[in-house]
Amino acid sequence: MAENESTHAVGRGVSGKTLDDLTPRLTPRQKAIIAVMAVVVAGVLVSSYILCEISPFKIWNKRQNAFEYLFGRQVSEMDEKTVRRQANRLPEIVAFEEARGEIGRKYDALPADQRPDYTHRNKEIEERANEMLAKQDPRDKEEMIREEYLRLLDEKRGGFFPPETHLTRLKSYSMALLETVMIAIWGSLLAVVAAIPFSLFAAKNMLELLAPGDNFFHRALRWMSYFVVRRFLDSARGFNEFVMALMFVAIIGLGPFAGVLALFIHTTGILGKVFSEAIEAIEPGQVDAVVSTGGGAGQIISFAVIPQVMPTIVSYSLLRFESNVRSATILGFVGAGGIGFLMFDKLNGYLYREVCTMMIMVIISVSIIDYLCGKLRSRFI
Repeated sequence: MAENESTHAVGRGVSGKTLDDLTPRLTPRQKAIIAVMAVVVAGVLVSSYILCEISPFKIWNKRQNAFEYLFGRQVSEMDEKTVRRQANRLPEIVAFEEARGEIGRKYDALPADQRPDYTHRNKEIEERANEMLAKQDPRDKEEMIREEYLRLLDEKRGGFFPPETHLTRLKSYSMALLETVMIAIWGSLLAVVAAIPFSLFAAKNMLELLAPGDNFFHRALRWMSYFVVRRFLDSARGFNEFVMALMFVAIIGLGPFAGVLALFIHTTGILGKVFSEAIEAIEPGQVDAVVSTGGGAGQIISFAVIPQVMPTIVSYSLLRFESNVRSATILGFVGAGGIGFLMFDKLNGYLYREVCTMMIMVIISVSIIDYLCGKLRSRFI
């Protein structure tokens, strides 16, 4: 009996109510609304699962394709014969191209009426190519065939691993990666500089300070500022930076500047929204304290608003910079500079091992940037 009373007492709060009494009760109408919402959510999930053809078994069934795509496939005997035949033709192709260039330079300097016809010219090119082939050193010719055979065999095998480690190529990729980081730095820096003033005009509590008054003009001014700036920020982040890079490449041409502009506009839209929401959530007591001392709008922003939102500004700015490094890599696919341009070129040439090297370099650089940004973030938060 005493044990039951003690157990019942534990279940009661200070006011004498049990946990069951504190649990909110749902009306039949609320229960019906929740049931309908659950059915709608389940229907959306099931229909989207079917439309997207989501199937974990598909990955397992295609595991052999994935392995061959990453690590290459087994080259057949027929493939080796084809590669050998193609490699053996390389000295002939090189000699023919050199002869074509030599004969072309010979006749291009002559007037058009003194140049031989197409048949005579091709015959002379063929004779000159045969002379070059006869003069080739057998050892150089064999080395050329061997290198071409290995290159074609590696291309036929495919796969991303092992990655390319040639020092000359690594230097070239490093310079391209540095350009990618510079694109991200300038795109992020310009976005932060632009997002801070935009966020002030997109926060309702700041508009009350910048345009005080209860008459129709001031209310309309605040509403117009809030609406216009918010919609501008929506449009800035409404399109992916990849699409914006396509537009800027078409307008100003190929190069990293197009990537900087694309990241600048897209990141401004994101940071402007985040900063404005952080400003609207500040503690009003600090603002009231500065206002009570007779401070103006500039002093309120400098001493009461910015110090409160500074951790948010620093944290999200560094986060977007890390994200922009990855985004700048993809922007190179449309000609916006950086390592992405090289990566796209190598993908088109089926040089997957070089692509693998660049991917590893990007991952390492993002990890280093994340570590450094974490150190910098810890000083402000």
